[in-house]
Amino acid sequence: MREVLAEAAFQLFLDRGFEQTTVDDIVARAGVGRRSFFRYFPSKEDAVFPDHERCLADMTAFLDEADGGDPVGAVCDAARLVLRMYAANPEFSVQRYRLTREVPGLRTYELSVVRRYERTMTGYLRARFARERDGALRAEVIAASVVAAHNNGLRSWLRSGGEGDPYEAVDHALGMVRGVWGSADERARPAAAEEDVIVMVAPKGAPMWQVVQRIESAFGEG
Repeated sequence: MREVLAEAAFQLFLDRGFEQTTVDDIVARAGVGRRSFFRYFPSKEDAVFPDHERCLADMTAFLDEADGGDPVGAVCDAARLVLRMYAANPEFSVQRYRLTREVPGLRTYELSVVRRYERTMTGYLRARFARERDGALRAEVIAASVVAAHNNGLRSWLRSGGEGDPYEAVDHALGMVRGVWGSADERARPAAAEEDVIVMVAPKGAPMWQVVQRIESAFGEG
């Protein structure tokens, strides 16, 4: 039923526009009542992103089971779970990307979803770096770097209309993150040595949004 409602909602958003579509329109298309809709989705915005809750749960479970030997590698691999979700249905992912570019409210909602992924990664890294100097700061910066790198590669693929291999661009960007923040063994690997490395310096006390903005600019995401 969740998938039926999400599909009905998304088709109406594409046909009529997001603002012009009501919950009553969605349930009429799906052939169910309003209570059924709100049992699965708190709002219209949630119906645009029906797969993120499951993906966030998968990421949380994945990091809970990570052995901690390479925490930077673990959060990079966790980010790939999000990419896998998008790559599983390229047509839907591209259409959703275009829709979110047209509707400011959806863009805001999407950013809040991204922030939840970032908080999950940050929490994992905080626990791993708890005994290190500036461990909390390091956790936040690495998580922000991973999100910026992943989103740069993902959006490049989405802007292309879903053409080509989505993993190539994302793996390249995440390789930069691992090259800067990974363990000494990880940085010593030949594959990592061949990557371009970006080093970002931010003033002490700089707000996190500014750090993320600089990281995204370094990766070419305006």
